[in-house]
Amino acid sequence: MGIVDSPPGYVTGGEIRFRGRDLLTLGREERRRVRGTGMAMIFQDALSALNPVMSVGAQLGEMFQVHRGMSRKAARAEAVELMDRVKIPAAASRVGDYPHQFSGGMRQRIMIAMALALEPDLIIADEPTTALDVTVQAQVMDLLAELQREYHMGLILITHDLGVVADVADTIAVMYAGRIVETAPVHHLYRAPAHPYTRGLLDSIPRLDHKGQELYAIKGLPPNLTAIPPGCPFHPRCPLAQDICRSERPPLHDVAPGRTSACHFWKETLDGAR
Repeated sequence: MGIVDSPPGYVTGGEIRFRGRDLLTLGREERRRVRGTGMAMIFQDALSALNPVMSVGAQLGEMFQVHRGMSRKAARAEAVELMDRVKIPAAASRVGDYPHQFSGGMRQRIMIAMALALEPDLIIADEPTTALDVTVQAQVMDLLAELQREYHMGLILITHDLGVVADVADTIAVMYAGRIVETAPVHHLYRAPAHPYTRGLLDSIPRLDHKGQELYAIKGLPPNLTAIPPGCPFHPRCPLAQDICRSERPPLHDVAPGRTSACHFWKETLDGAR
């Protein structure tokens, strides 16, 4: 999305391919044209992401004025339609309200409306249910799933909530210390994880059949990203760690069709999960 300031942030290698083009090779104006129309983002803290001194209608309408050259009146009408689409009650009378006048769930719906405005091919949702109660979380995720089907969009969901992932995702990429450590179709990963970190995450979920038992927690602390340990970054916390884990970083192994794992002992992990 090009929202990381450089400096201090730098992309030091690799590619980011979208519609067959490497986004890292695009100029500023080319990338600006991709944002909104090609891809859009839903941020995790709507109150911080929305401009507190502009009405929500003005913020939604700005997309249409800048990208489609609409008049202010036409853009306002589009904003009302978008607010209706994301199920904000009395949208026509609330289009002039400011972000602080909406509840957390309604602000998140406004963020979704902004992302949808130009009907992008891809939406990146960064913890879209943070700080919402479970009922509102479910409503927001149901709305996202409904809109994804209606608009035929791709959706990248960034989250720590494995319950949300199970309901929404087709494919999961688990990350640790800034790198992918496992990828798998959602049902395969939950049934038999192939990386010890993934298994630890799943074991940490409270279960109804474990009532009264102590909750499982992965031992230790996440690594300092400025001083990642040599070898596998998970080895200080891993119950399977051996000497090779402390010296050699494991590559992403193909462990099954459509599945990868960055673990020297993925077979043991997979077999243990089964």
